[in-house]
Amino acid sequence: MRKSNPSPLHPVQARQHPRDLLGLQQQLGDPDPRQRRMAARDLGAHPQAALSLGQALAVETDGAVREALFTSLATLASEAAVQSLLPLLRSEDPTLRNGAIEALAAMPQAVAPCVDGLLLDPDPDVRIFTVNLLGELRHASVPGWLVQVLRHEAHVNVVAAALEVLAEVGSHAELPALRAARERFDDDAFIQFAADLAISRIEAA
Repeated sequence: MRKSNPSPLHPVQARQHPRDLLGLQQQLGDPDPRQRRMAARDLGAHPQAALSLGQALAVETDGAVREALFTSLATLASEAAVQSLLPLLRSEDPTLRNGAIEALAAMPQAVAPCVDGLLLDPDPDVRIFTVNLLGELRHASVPGWLVQVLRHEAHVNVVAAALEVLAEVGSHAELPALRAARERFDDDAFIQFAADLAISRIEAA
């Protein structure tokens, strides 16, 4: 039996720019998305590249390049990386928002100093996305931040988001705040339901 010819290998992509920081930053603007993806990946080894990576995310449309940009920012896990990602919480593009949340969740120690400010942001959508981030963030202060939302947040949708997260990550220590939130929004059927669900899950654990 004659064997079929193997598929040809993809040609190796020649680099058009030097691999130093400046060359890689310039490569982020290359017309070829494969070149941009290589640059985005390699810039994860350069702490000074956080701003350039964030600026590239704001204009990048190729999914594979975006993924490489997010991965490199998560790898840097620095204050500058966090500051490059936070503006994306205001993006109208859900792919960018979700990518930013995922990348931020991978750097809990760098994100933690920003959480209090994010929970006080004038935009309730940003506060909701921050609560969503807390649901993914592995940090010891997450329950305390969520309790802060239950005690002080006025926007019902933000409180509802916090209740949903606490239903997954809450403990008996948060039960008083859950019951207080239920009383504070006693005229809202969904808050009643979400609070009861969180309380029942915690008590059953």
